[in-house]
Amino acid sequence: MSCPHNSFREMEKDIHTDFKDDMSYGDYLKLDKILSAQTPLSAQHDEMLFIVIHQSSELWLKLAGHELSEAIENLKQRDFGHAFKVISRVKQIFNQLTHSWTILSTLTPVDYLKFRDALGHSSGFQSYGYRKLEFLLGNKNKAFLKVHENDAKVYHELKEALEAPSLYDVTLSLLVDQGLELDQKHLSRDVSLPYERNASVLNAWLKVYRDADRYFELYELAEKLVDIEDSFQQWRFKHMYTVQRIIGHKKGTGGSSGVAFLKKALDISFFPELFEVRTQL
Repeated sequence: MSCPHNSFREMEKDIHTDFKDDMSYGDYLKLDKILSAQTPLSAQHDEMLFIVIHQSSELWLKLAGHELSEAIENLKQRDFGHAFKVISRVKQIFNQLTHSWTILSTLTPVDYLKFRDALGHSSGFQSYGYRKLEFLLGNKNKAFLKVHENDAKVYHELKEALEAPSLYDVTLSLLVDQGLELDQKHLSRDVSLPYERNASVLNAWLKVYRDADRYFELYELAEKLVDIEDSFQQWRFKHMYTVQRIIGHKKGTGGSSGVAFLKKALDISFFPELFEVRTQL
């Protein structure tokens, strides 16, 4: 009996092969720049894994920030449909980022220590893509800008995100638009400061959840925000656990306490009232 599977695939005659005067896939994606950006500082095999994981993560962070910025603008325009679409995409991006830690965890402590000193003081803490993402989500901390003072362009971009309303700030304005009462003092607070839980916000969300049919768009938005925090926290946890697995409780290359510092992030909620409301229902 002959095998039904053919191990050879013919080149189709209409496939384009001449790119002397035409844009190729590599041209469009600037692959010459992207794929030549991996420059290990040691002769260790596993350093390439370390570099590729972190470079690809930065691309995903850039996309997540791009999508969240769009979601904020969508909500300002009351375009719930598109906002829901891009917020759902951000959730999947975080899931992808979480899986990247699983790949990095194949790096053993012994192999990492062979090139760790080559990193100097460079650290993921200095990721401006991550910092912008946290600012967009509402975890504001002006002190973190100091790390980026040596890059004027990045510093300005992050300062702008710090001082602008976050995704949750814009969401709160939608609650008011729907006739729900919030403390005016809370609404006019300095949005560059860390967000603090507010009783009037909790009461407004209670009304939304208790009458979901009436406030369906706000209810759906609230659940989308919970999706984001859920997936983001899973990423944070996997990051912390992977670091613990590889370097234990050593200090981070950037000077932080390492695992202890990463654990503190797990106690930070972007949308505290949305989790408290579940207890009050």
